[in-house]
Amino acid sequence: MNGTAPYRSTARAQVAALRSGTTTARALLDQVLAHHAEVNPSLNAVVTLDAAGARAAAEKADEYLARTGRPLGPLHGLPLTVKDSLETRGMRTTCGSSDLSDHVPGTDADVVALLRRAGAVIIGKTNVPVLCQDIQTSNPLFGRTNNPYSPDHTAGGSSGGPAVAVATGLSPLEVGSDLAGSLRLPAAYCGVYALRTSRGASPVVPTRGHIPRPPGWLTSSDMLVLGPVARTADDLDLLLSVLAAPAPADGVAWSITLPAPSKSSLRQYRVGLWADDAHCRVDAATRTLMGQVAQTVREAGADLDDVTRPVDFAESNLLFERLMYATSAATAGDEAFAGEVKAADAVTDDAPSALYLKSRTMRHRDWARADEDRQKLRARWADYFTTHDVLITPAAPTAAVLDQTSVPSQDRYITVDGERRGFFDQTSWVNLASPVGLPSVVMPTGRTSDGLPLAIQIIGPYLADRTVIATAKLLAKVLPTAPTAPALAA
Repeated sequence: MNGTAPYRSTARAQVAALRSGTTTARALLDQVLAHHAEVNPSLNAVVTLDAAGARAAAEKADEYLARTGRPLGPLHGLPLTVKDSLETRGMRTTCGSSDLSDHVPGTDADVVALLRRAGAVIIGKTNVPVLCQDIQTSNPLFGRTNNPYSPDHTAGGSSGGPAVAVATGLSPLEVGSDLAGSLRLPAAYCGVYALRTSRGASPVVPTRGHIPRPPGWLTSSDMLVLGPVARTADDLDLLLSVLAAPAPADGVAWSITLPAPSKSSLRQYRVGLWADDAHCRVDAATRTLMGQVAQTVREAGADLDDVTRPVDFAESNLLFERLMYATSAATAGDEAFAGEVKAADAVTDDAPSALYLKSRTMRHRDWARADEDRQKLRARWADYFTTHDVLITPAAPTAAVLDQTSVPSQDRYITVDGERRGFFDQTSWVNLASPVGLPSVVMPTGRTSDGLPLAIQIIGPYLADRTVIATAKLLAKVLPTAPTAPALAA
């Protein structure tokens, strides 16, 4: 570990230094706060900072270790930021919304409580788009978060603030949220690791206290998950061990024990590779990267299948969009929803707004049938994973695209090898895992000719969260390295 800048090291190394007494929680915090003062103004990743509260928590951690000789927990004294969509006791939590500009929760989101219980020192909140409803990060309260590699490019969203904070050493770990790629797309664009955790009838990581839904709601979307963001796959594992827990009401009878990976080398793996698809073509740089991945996996001795597909891409994407629009309607106001029902009844099936309106206002019978289609899709994935251990895909069609927060939503688009494409094509690859609740790691590997990080996605069977992390660890040893964010490398 760099003796002058421990915050630059891995989370595991920082925790080890805190436990051994190589550094103290207060000393580490002071160095992190100095780093914030130097680099955050140009990044705007951390939008609320509670230095006084963090110092008090750090001093408490140091006092406890000195008095007992024991750490508070697996994250003892580690200074962390928290996404501004997660309610944090005594700290302003806005989710980027002007309506919540003065919202100071009296209780923690379940996942924030888990962080505190593990000994983490919560130092502040990281930026999001308004109510997490964009795949880039800007809002009227705090402005735009900049990509740490290029201010002209987007950091992604909605976990743009968390991804930038981790990439630049403002926080060693973060918790992001992911419904439509909100966790994994920013990770891909900012050169960090992220895990979309498994979700069945219940999530592996409790979601109560995440906005949206509105403050005080006990439920969340049936596709929303929370998961770790880190600079290494090993650090994903560390934070997953803290976050994987039943909701408090279930804790009296339930526990969550994710199975350990059963394989220890790449040559033992049966790897599927889905390098490109006509439904969402990737660019030349990403195609080259996927070719490198295929060659590396073969050379490692793994059984590689780059032909078999678990599902139809277009069919899966359409079902995901229908379910996403349906779940988003839960918090609509009565008057606004009545207007959408009226508009949905009037719109023709071929109109551009038909999918959105008809999905938002579908009857429960239609939702139940869509859910049945989802379960059949899950069964097809499960069948695929009887003959494959993991599936590797691109994380996105391109590296980070140009930021378009100043462009009206209807005029936004991306360019892939010179072809104009739909703005939300950015999330199509990561959303293969979303409707079926499968664990998915995005890992950085390689870079574009302009120095932007590239990334791949590793999807595994339901509850194989540790297997996809283990695969990322193995691949990180043999694939091209990703660039380090300038603010961390300087």
